Amino acid sequence: MVDTLGVAVVGFGWMGRVHTQAYARVPHHYPRLPLRPELVTVAEDVPGRAEEAAAQFGFSSTTRDWREVAADPRVKAVSITAPNFLHREIGVAMAEAGKHIWIEKPVGLTAEDARAVADAAAGAGVQSAVGFNYRNAPAVEAARELISSGEIGAVTHVRVRLLSDYAAHPQGALTWRFERERGGSGVLGDLASHGADLARFLLGDIASLTADTAVLVPERARPTGATAGHTLATGTLGPVENEDYVSCLLRFASGARGVLEACRVSVGEQNNYGFEVHGTKGAVFWDFRRMGELGVSRGTRYQDQPVSTVYVGPGDGEFGAFQPGAANAMGYDDLKVVEAYRFLRSVAEGRPYGATLEDAVHSAAVLDAMSRSAQSGAWVTVSG
Repeated sequence: MVDTLGVAVVGFGWMGRVHTQAYARVPHHYPRLPLRPELVTVAEDVPGRAEEAAAQFGFSSTTRDWREVAADPRVKAVSITAPNFLHREIGVAMAEAGKHIWIEKPVGLTAEDARAVADAAAGAGVQSAVGFNYRNAPAVEAARELISSGEIGAVTHVRVRLLSDYAAHPQGALTWRFERERGGSGVLGDLASHGADLARFLLGDIASLTADTAVLVPERARPTGATAGHTLATGTLGPVENEDYVSCLLRFASGARGVLEACRVSVGEQNNYGFEVHGTKGAVFWDFRRMGELGVSRGTRYQDQPVSTVYVGPGDGEFGAFQPGAANAMGYDDLKVVEAYRFLRSVAEGRPYGATLEDAVHSAAVLDAMSRSAQSGAWVTVSG
């Protein structure tokens, strides 16, 4: 017996589309899931965009006011893919209305925002999921198991990188992402939030850090109309208010050390995301651009120990729901299908699977510590 679950999407930019497509694909990859998502309504304040989404994907209704979603009894779960500054208000309202929440990172502008949404969800007894999609890669999950099993010994240090060119063009539009009040901490929220989550997912809590940030493209042109994604503009110039670049030294509660670097204006870098984890007996390496591979060094040689390429397969993470054998490629959108599945499974079983709002609070606490450290130039303890 399969029950339907009425879902809504609030904010239909690129990520809203990704969530919608993920909902549609879940039954194809997870036919035994006892919940079938039903696209009830889409909320988007850009004129015409919600109607286009409904025509393409089959939402039964549209609205320009997300508050109508909170009041709609047909809606049991909500994807919140609106800009960062709206996360807290929408997230708290949806939780208080009894809706389960799948929300994109970084969940607001600060750790206080993320905690407010997490507390509202806990108080309402609803399930949550957060868009830390890179931890859903089967190779990342395999790396975590390899690390926790002790195969590379005690972890000594890690490097996490998230380098991208999505904002490298000097004519990139001055959208909400570049404003402190609406976008928050720039590349910290956009990319370093993923890095903080990956580091914690692999190695445990981050205890303290010291960070440096920079704005590398100080002015951008104001857009003259609605934008979607990373568009170009030629309007009046305005200041970029938040960070293009961050580098950070990490100290983990385990005693391991780390480096986290993120940049949104790296010319020549297209989604260069990954990590290198070193231990006393070996190492493991992952590059998002070769998502199904791990570089693994293990053994007893220590010096001149070789690195082997390992292809993940059906026994790793959710790989078997997508491909029949190792070295068949998965893609970014597949990671969001995994995320949707785990969210719906959480709703079906009443207990969390995958990244939750508590994980978002931990990531946001790291970002807040980065901001404080960049301002003071000192080591900062990560709280929360």
